[in-house]
Amino acid sequence: RIQILFEFGMASSKVCLIVIDGWGLSSETKGNAIHAAATPIMDGLSKGKAVSLAAHGLAVGLPEGLMGNSEVGHLNIGAGRVVYQDIVRINLAFKNNTIVNNEFLITAAKRPAKKIHLLGLISDGGVHGHIDHAKGLLSALKTLNAPPCFVHFFSDGRDTRPTSGVGFMKDMLEYCSDLSYGNIATVMGRYYAMDRDKRWERIKKAYEGLVQGIGEQVAPEDLIKFVEGKYAAGTTDEFLEPIILNRDGLIEDGDTLIFFDFRADRMRQINETFGLKRHFETDKVVKDISITTMTSYSADFPFPNLFPPQSNKDTLAEWLSKQNVPQYHCAETEKYAHVTFFFNGGLEDQWKGEERVMVPSPKVPTYDKQPTMNAAGVAQKMCEAIEKGEHPFVMCNFAPPDMVGHTGVYDATVTACTETDRYIGEILSACRKHNYVFLITSDHGNAEKMLSEAGGPHTAHTCSRVPFYMDGGSFNFLDETPDMAICDVAPTILKIMGLSQPPAMTGRSLLA
Repeated sequence: RIQILFEFGMASSKVCLIVIDGWGLSSETKGNAIHAAATPIMDGLSKGKAVSLAAHGLAVGLPEGLMGNSEVGHLNIGAGRVVYQDIVRINLAFKNNTIVNNEFLITAAKRPAKKIHLLGLISDGGVHGHIDHAKGLLSALKTLNAPPCFVHFFSDGRDTRPTSGVGFMKDMLEYCSDLSYGNIATVMGRYYAMDRDKRWERIKKAYEGLVQGIGEQVAPEDLIKFVEGKYAAGTTDEFLEPIILNRDGLIEDGDTLIFFDFRADRMRQINETFGLKRHFETDKVVKDISITTMTSYSADFPFPNLFPPQSNKDTLAEWLSKQNVPQYHCAETEKYAHVTFFFNGGLEDQWKGEERVMVPSPKVPTYDKQPTMNAAGVAQKMCEAIEKGEHPFVMCNFAPPDMVGHTGVYDATVTACTETDRYIGEILSACRKHNYVFLITSDHGNAEKMLSEAGGPHTAHTCSRVPFYMDGGSFNFLDETPDMAICDVAPTILKIMGLSQPPAMTGRSLLA
């Protein structure tokens, strides 16, 4: 059955993909374990059909300048698109002002209501929320001609200095004034509004401040002086009890609420209280309100999200399955999740026609004690699969350069790279013998930088570009450009196999 599918053109070429973990490209030779290793196979491939790919920062959906990692690397390689982390998607929407086109924000802004409320943590801590998001939403709501807007300022002091809140309060007061839109209605510490430990008495205090105005009444022009007085008395931002600046801005029946924290855990209880179920008694309960949240705070919540969870639909593995093309994924224990769960778009699903093989990683305290890990086992299984030819797509991960690189032991990492190269050679030979197009790349850098700027061991990932080499077939790469990234690997594979590229896969084929 498998052979018939292949012969009748479901895939015009067979492809083998190797993902080396932690193999970056660097011209620096000092502390470069890859350079010091004997790597005749990779050296030879680099002189043939070869380009380099970006594997860090925005190129893989991480914040700008942030080093790549194994999970994100395999996710991008397998998805064939840049898979943006929530914070990056959100930051880009505000930076590029595309937030004003957000369909869920437009719906909230156009809803017939007397007032619209923004509720969330306002600081530059960037762990749960960000002041820039509050400002961006205010600006967008004004552009959308939304109803009068009131800001409910949850003060931080935990991910920021304990008494830095007055600076953010002053900033928001000035921003609203300059924008001529929006007012701060209440201020309260995250200790109350953002509890996550079922201490409902804290949420009750926040709720009654937001709805009934129970708290200390302070004029907006006196806010900074008032909070500084609280500091002097020993109360810091996190523990500020509700401060009511504008009673007209309290939450009432029929109002629209937007919670703008991007992290879920500390938003669940207060959203549950407003939108689903209260766990306390109170004198006044608001009705007929609408709630929109920045991200999905719980799969059980019915509220629309400005940034819903991404669907990594039609990853390479899923698309091959839809085309009835059998596939083979192999790794040792340490990286098994990466060639399955992460490569398949963050899904546990094993697709029809997908065979998975795991070989055991050695049981040693740290991998510098056995730097080859089980590269031999991975190579053996891959060569067997290639020889059988039942899977037009086969792929594997080689773990040693990354896992041994993390130990910081230079000589062991050199050995890891030498041995990995040797086993790559075995697979390359099998591909040449059995007519597989051979592709090799990496998920991120590591082993090419084993020495820190301070002179000690460097054990972290890097921001290096990674190789993308090809052997076999009549295909050639485009001339290299800086924007080539690991999200382009899957579209290239589909092109080699003669298969269409699904619209959701927004990477590009790198074939000339």
